[in-house]
Amino acid sequence: MSLTRPRALCAVAALALGMPVVFSGPATAAVPTYAVYLQNFATGLNAADSGGTVAAHNPKGNEDHQQWTPVAVNGGHELRNTDKSGTCLGRSGTSAVTASCGADGTTWTITAATDSTYTIAVPGTSQYLTGVSSDSSAVQIGGSGSLARWYLTPVTYATTAMPSTDTRTLDQVTFLTSHNAFANGVDGNFASFPVSLFPNQSRGVGQQLTDGVRGFMLDTYAVSGKAVLCHNSCDGVSGPVPLATDLQRMVDFLKAHPGEFATVFLEDYVASDVLRSSLASVSGLSDVLYRPDQEGVATKGWPTMADLAARGRQLLIFSDRTRASDVSAGYVTRDTFGVMYQREWTVENYWSMGGGLGGSDWSCYSRWGTSRPLTTDSAAFRPLFVMNHFRDYTVGGTAETDNGKLVNRAQNFCTPAARKKPNYLAVDRYDLGSPSPLTTVGNLNTYVLTPGQ
Repeated sequence: MSLTRPRALCAVAALALGMPVVFSGPATAAVPTYAVYLQNFATGLNAADSGGTVAAHNPKGNEDHQQWTPVAVNGGHELRNTDKSGTCLGRSGTSAVTASCGADGTTWTITAATDSTYTIAVPGTSQYLTGVSSDSSAVQIGGSGSLARWYLTPVTYATTAMPSTDTRTLDQVTFLTSHNAFANGVDGNFASFPVSLFPNQSRGVGQQLTDGVRGFMLDTYAVSGKAVLCHNSCDGVSGPVPLATDLQRMVDFLKAHPGEFATVFLEDYVASDVLRSSLASVSGLSDVLYRPDQEGVATKGWPTMADLAARGRQLLIFSDRTRASDVSAGYVTRDTFGVMYQREWTVENYWSMGGGLGGSDWSCYSRWGTSRPLTTDSAAFRPLFVMNHFRDYTVGGTAETDNGKLVNRAQNFCTPAARKKPNYLAVDRYDLGSPSPLTTVGNLNTYVLTPGQ
């Protein structure tokens, strides 16, 4: 049974209340009959109606004329824009345009390709709807290739219930994550004036662990040969918290709570030998450290949470540095001592929703550009999806409002943008918002997406 638009709206309402929703998905080769995003396979960008032309834009939910409904017509399919009645995706020469449905150039041959993608062709020709390049916003009519492959990504995904506790895998679970967990004004100094006036969190890392936070974003700088935690820089910061101090808190908590799992994301400004020395000072770290690089995850997929719990592998550490930058600098690569290069294992959306006050930008696109879009995936290995949901600087009232809208953005903006459910929801002031970020995480942990869409 296909997921029609009225049913999709019911699904959104049910999921927002934390109710599991079970639908059967469409056949992989079938052309969908419900609203979709035309999402480019190579770039992850969406085809949007842009004042009569069609352009590649950052995914932005229902805010940017990016939703289309395939409708069977004589000779193929039309792609009808859901925002503009009677408007279809069309073509004029080599340009992609919008035109009145039924006009010349609005009929397409939509054919299933590989990896859940489709081609959208001019009927009877070898010309396709295509992007121009990975760094261009143009959409045009041209030849075949990866830029001429499109996901027909559902506006609202069909879902099935979360697998049982003994079979669910790491990439099926969502974790509450505190952005700049160290910048809390409780554990120690984290920034100089005036940045110190805007703590990202209001509770120390120990309390965050108790409250259910399981992802921790930490900024590391080198001071006197040690990795310490500061925001922007350590200039003028007296007594910043050592990285080893917060890691020790986590290791101690995890050992006292078998079966729990935590992840650290380092915004990493230290040489690898400084980081290695700091990690070596954390008692018991090697006992709980999880090493996906040593377990064939890139070819076999992520393990079950039950397997990790049984083996006591409870802590995963990422660095935002790249392997190439470390090699270029002559450093020992960080994965030799258990710190994974994040860009090899995750995808992550751009970090800012805007300033601390005023309007916000809910578009969801890769922090690392079109070379690693949020849609990056394979049959063997699904990168973990880190979803950022915070502003340039933290204002309590704004964070409270934003956090109350987290479930909406996660389900209706970022899930279709990445074609995967977020694994980490990163927020400021996780203690604020209604529903709370922890409640939103609980809601997301009741279901998984139906595969093959």
